[in-house]
Amino acid sequence: MSRVHDALRKAAQEKPENTRAIPRGTVPTARVDLPVPTAPLPPSSIAVEGDGVGYADITADIDDLEEIIRNAQVVPYTPVKEALLVSLSNPREAPAEEFRTLRTRLNHLQTLQPLHTVVVTSASPAEGKSFTAMNLAVTQAQLADKRVLLADFDFRRPSVDKTLQLPCTPGITDYLTGKARLQDIMRKVGDTELYVLTAGDAVTNPLELLNLKECKALIDGLRNHFDWVILDSPPLLFAADGNLLATMCDGTILVVRIGTTTFDSVSRAIQSLCENNVLGVVVNGARRGELYSKYTYYHDYYYAPDSQEGASEGEATEQEVVEQPIE
Repeated sequence: MSRVHDALRKAAQEKPENTRAIPRGTVPTARVDLPVPTAPLPPSSIAVEGDGVGYADITADIDDLEEIIRNAQVVPYTPVKEALLVSLSNPREAPAEEFRTLRTRLNHLQTLQPLHTVVVTSASPAEGKSFTAMNLAVTQAQLADKRVLLADFDFRRPSVDKTLQLPCTPGITDYLTGKARLQDIMRKVGDTELYVLTAGDAVTNPLELLNLKECKALIDGLRNHFDWVILDSPPLLFAADGNLLATMCDGTILVVRIGTTTFDSVSRAIQSLCENNVLGVVVNGARRGELYSKYTYYHDYYYAPDSQEGASEGEATEQEVVEQPIE
């Protein structure tokens, strides 16, 4: 966690009017004024438009989940270039290395405790939660023995479909409202072991959908068939959705961004979660050279392309100055 403190302290120096450095070795505390998720609502309280498939069929889908996974629709891996997702064809890129480090630590935690469902969230928007969730899912799926599901539970501002260039609907909201079956929304990415559930059609009652018992049954069913289920959720301080999802999952990863995330927002976000449920913090927006000045030099010694042969130790290249997430 020392890197987290150092990074946030640097962010405070860059924006002194908005942030304060977190003292090393301390846990931020603050009063929380967040909305408390409402009690679960019965299925009859959710309006379903059109002819739905019915909640009995939803339960049957969970029972047939293994067959649904085997017969999932295959889609290509064609993320938009500006998304900076891990490349399947270039495993030596620095972003992939950072997420492999995060993957290794999570897999180690999995050997110590039951850990299959993880919520990736942030305190505020535009801090990199979706970027982190997608890259972590892709990296986990690169292991031969891992079956991974990426699920977009940010019903308010979904982004997984846009980044991976997939149809947003049918998706999770369509499934929860009974307008689609699970086999209609399950997609498999190429020849990898990565599966994707997009958010689905826009709804006016996202929190009420998450309160449905069918949502909890879906997450519980998925965890029994995937090594990792990674959920992208709305920011904690702007909606209660992330807090509710965290209670249904095994752990939560909080994403913060250097120069943007404030001390107070980190404090409030952590206090809004069950402390035992927080797995760690991912710091986003750091330049690789600031904390890993030797990384490119070490790898380029063996793998440098022709255009980089003249680069000396510590010399900045285009790859080095691209903002990348760090743990």
